Amino acid sequence: MQQELQQERKVQEERTLKRGLQSRHLTMIALGGAIGTGLFLASGNSIYSAGPGGALLAYGVIGIMVYFLMTSLGELAAFMPTSGSFSTYAARFVDPSFGFALGWNYWYNWAVTIASELSAATVIMKFWFPDSPSMLWSGLFLLVIFLLNALSVKGYGESEYWFAFIKVATVIVFIIIGVLMIIGIIGGGVPGFHNFTIGDAPFHGGFLAAFGVFLAAGYSFQGTELLGVSAGESTHPEKNVPKAMKTIFWRILLFYIFAIFVISMIIPYTNHNLSITDTVMVSPFTLVFQKAGLAVAASVMNAVILTAVLSAGNSGLYASTRILYALAKKGKAPRFLGFVTKNGIPIWSLLITAAFGFLAFLASGFGDGVVYNWLLSASGMCGFIAWLGIAVSHWRFRRAYIAQGGKLENLPYRAKWFPFGPLFAFAVCMVVVIGQSFSAFSSGKIDWGSLIAAYIGIPVFLAVWLIAKWKMKAKLIPLEKCDISRRHYAE
Repeated sequence: MQQELQQERKVQEERTLKRGLQSRHLTMIALGGAIGTGLFLASGNSIYSAGPGGALLAYGVIGIMVYFLMTSLGELAAFMPTSGSFSTYAARFVDPSFGFALGWNYWYNWAVTIASELSAATVIMKFWFPDSPSMLWSGLFLLVIFLLNALSVKGYGESEYWFAFIKVATVIVFIIIGVLMIIGIIGGGVPGFHNFTIGDAPFHGGFLAAFGVFLAAGYSFQGTELLGVSAGESTHPEKNVPKAMKTIFWRILLFYIFAIFVISMIIPYTNHNLSITDTVMVSPFTLVFQKAGLAVAASVMNAVILTAVLSAGNSGLYASTRILYALAKKGKAPRFLGFVTKNGIPIWSLLITAAFGFLAFLASGFGDGVVYNWLLSASGMCGFIAWLGIAVSHWRFRRAYIAQGGKLENLPYRAKWFPFGPLFAFAVCMVVVIGQSFSAFSSGKIDWGSLIAAYIGIPVFLAVWLIAKWKMKAKLIPLEKCDISRRHYAE
């Protein structure tokens, strides 16, 4: 009996995640990572709030920041592909307690996001089935994304490939139709730049309005960092990660900047339909399609937004499961969470994450949803904290690499404009973090409830970090002692 237990333990120790994500999977994960409700819904409200000029400026600045952030992550992921991603990098190049805190921060971020996506999916389904129970759809969609993640990493990769393909195709079709409308081939009339000159356009609402969009744009781009987590299960990450990274700039330019420009040219920012965000009909994509004479626009966009929501939930479950697995393998989470099936799936980490997401969803149904709203508010800050961790980790890695005699030409992918890139990303992220709840002060009387909800994620992260620092007796790792050994593993 003892011998059988030892044999089983040995088999389990030899099991690890499978490198089943191919180049096309990574490319589409990179392309589709930032395309979601932020583009399909929130972009319209951004134009309404700050005018076309304010929206383009805000998304442009955040887009540049995300570009530098992703090149930083690309350098790290190509050199050291690991599903632990930010947690592993921070533990190696900053200090172990910082990596511990970042790992749990990122797990919580996506686990709660799963709950918010389940809530969004039920609302969308009510468009077609208004009298159906919410629990039916939330349970069904959770089961779908759970099965996609439980079968194999290829199951996640293939599903995300097609989810991203639908989103990308929709944006491309939208831009083509929009351009045809702008030049007067369809839709009747040539709008020109009229919408950029009405009222106080192009910068409606002044600095504060643009700054509000600045924050919203940051949330819209969250998810781009999933490429770093996926790299740990990619075939030939030293080749596939740089290839996927090359799409970042064009994705930002085409899918956000150009799409917002097209919307602004066709729909005036004074259109009140842009300001409502609780039904699919307010999607600016829907408004443009309807103006082009496509009567089925609402149903089509509802279906596309549903795929975007399922994609976010699918990616969230994948990313949080891998982070939890990596924490367990490093002894920073219960050991059983590191158990891997024959198919290379960390099944207990998957089950725990899915259960937490569903419990958070249930919290939204009790009372006025106060518990759920607080959970969601806390998670909103977590994405930016992860981005700050990426910027710091890359800055420390490159300095440690040079300090230990590494040559830049030996890096599989080299981030351009170092050290400006990570420093710029860090500065912009810090501005977004500090300015989270500026609206709480705008009325002249401080809204303490909104203020606490917006910033609760910061003290929680700091508390976890400092407690871990005290327990581990961790200190900042000297550059000369940072572990920059290239070990290709998926943990």
